[in-house]
Amino acid sequence: MRRRLFLASAASALAGCGPIGSALNNNDNVRRILASAEGLNHFLIGTRGLAREYRDNDVDRHFRVNGFATPSDTRYADLVARNFAPYRLIVEGAVERPQTFSLAQLQRMPQQTQITRHDCVEGWSVIGKWSGVRLGGLLDVVGLRNDARYVVFRCMDNDGSGNLYYESLDLHQARHPQALLALRLNDAPLDPDHGAPVRLRVPTQLGYKSAKWIARIEVVGSFATIAGGHGGYWEDQGYEWYAGI
Repeated sequence: MRRRLFLASAASALAGCGPIGSALNNNDNVRRILASAEGLNHFLIGTRGLAREYRDNDVDRHFRVNGFATPSDTRYADLVARNFAPYRLIVEGAVERPQTFSLAQLQRMPQQTQITRHDCVEGWSVIGKWSGVRLGGLLDVVGLRNDARYVVFRCMDNDGSGNLYYESLDLHQARHPQALLALRLNDAPLDPDHGAPVRLRVPTQLGYKSAKWIARIEVVGSFATIAGGHGGYWEDQGYEWYAGI
């Protein structure tokens, strides 16, 4: 069991690291190891363990930027220019009360703060102080239908070819006490490079799960027909859907 967990974690950590990562991603044996261990990792860690929380003096004030380039389209530029006043977070799908939330409404909801470490698949880590709305609390506001199974996050960034970033969590992960819709980083409102106005923060999983620039949340029964059908942009490229650390 420990060996399978180690192999899965080691392969994930290397998956984004240049030529070695490309070789691993294209290796059928590595893919089989990742697939066989993913469910076990999820069962043992995903809905039970808590990410370590740090102290204020551990915070890296210059938080490294990860992911695609900050959106540069006119819609996002207008949101930035107007301090995100027109922003609306759409929450829909298998929910009892579909709603849209302005940034001001999200800021008025109960806020949670955590100081946790962001672990990038490329091999670097950084500690940040995050504040925002607990994802489970937002799901309680809209209510979930009986057919709800997954929470899909639709984002405003793309890979340069127009393919929009997306991610997903199952309901257990989404209700994890540390799963956060982050609005602030290091005691300041999120800036555009770090995912403003709203990003996901999942400290129990690798950084690519913490999607930035969230525009819409869709609760679904299955993600098999969404994009490549694997539950996320990088998962469609061969990464693990459950990226536990």
